[in-house]
Amino acid sequence: MQLQLLPFELKFKHTFTISRKSKDVQPLLVARLEQDGRYGLGETADNAYYHITVPMLMEAINTHRPFIEGYTLHTPEAFWETMHPLLKDMPFALCALDLAAHDLYAKMQGKKLYEVWGLDISHNPMTDFTIGIDSIDNMVAKLKEMPWPIYKIKLGTAHDVEIIKALRAHTDAVFRVDANCAWTVEETLHKADTLAKLGVEFIEQPLPAAAWEGMRDLYEKSALPIIADESCIEEGDVARCAGHFHGINIKLTKCGGITPARRMIFEAKRLGMKVMTGSMNESTVGTSAIAHLLPYLDYTDMDGPLLLAQDIATGIKINDGKIIYADRPGTGAEMY
Repeated sequence: MQLQLLPFELKFKHTFTISRKSKDVQPLLVARLEQDGRYGLGETADNAYYHITVPMLMEAINTHRPFIEGYTLHTPEAFWETMHPLLKDMPFALCALDLAAHDLYAKMQGKKLYEVWGLDISHNPMTDFTIGIDSIDNMVAKLKEMPWPIYKIKLGTAHDVEIIKALRAHTDAVFRVDANCAWTVEETLHKADTLAKLGVEFIEQPLPAAAWEGMRDLYEKSALPIIADESCIEEGDVARCAGHFHGINIKLTKCGGITPARRMIFEAKRLGMKVMTGSMNESTVGTSAIAHLLPYLDYTDMDGPLLLAQDIATGIKINDGKIIYADRPGTGAEMY
């Protein structure tokens, strides 16, 4: 295979703020794998919480460039199993390669990726649209700017309930809230009672990632379902989340790509948990890959391209929450 790495820095439409940070730019890395005249695209992102930068990702992949370029792709799963020992400490890098391998493999079959898996897309969940932390007036303005059937509201402020009440006054849409580890057990239980009455569907990661005892309390007592994010990074975390969370949010960058994500989905379902996919504000390259997992999912948060002021690719389109696949094989992503 031939390998090409393409770094980007894409601007957000609005400053994107969660409980622990704000950012105006999203650094991204696209990997392009080519074999026998066909190519596949994969994507990954930097992340300050996990101390990951694009230069680190490029260095990790380039270290193994000779091996990758001497490899012949037969299945993406076999490629992942071969690459995992080499990049086990850098799953964000592995993700870009795995997505590219899946795109390339599906193109080799002349099928869309979900068709390779034999999936029915007729009941796919819709994606939410994220509203980052801001002044209440600005959050209301962002909601009005993007009418949507489902919103994910970032919280973790001294005015969380007031935010939801203000937003609720302007829409009947479904709300999901994400505290990004900013709350305590007592705070979550108190807010869950109020938020449930305001049409909130679930709470994502209210406590710090390692607060397992507190999570068990919430699992048993919360008025709303609790979904894991920072507490569920890789495959081994899924079983641990059972009995502590009602569902998990899988991010391809964190777990290392589609190959482990599918195993995580199957394990979570076996354990009776709901399954969601999230995003790291990827462009349409990474978001198009996420879309092919939709038939497996209960919820999805894949609005990355909608939050960006610029994109780098065509692929899936998002129309009022509904995902529309590109009419071409693979994941459907193509660079501009």
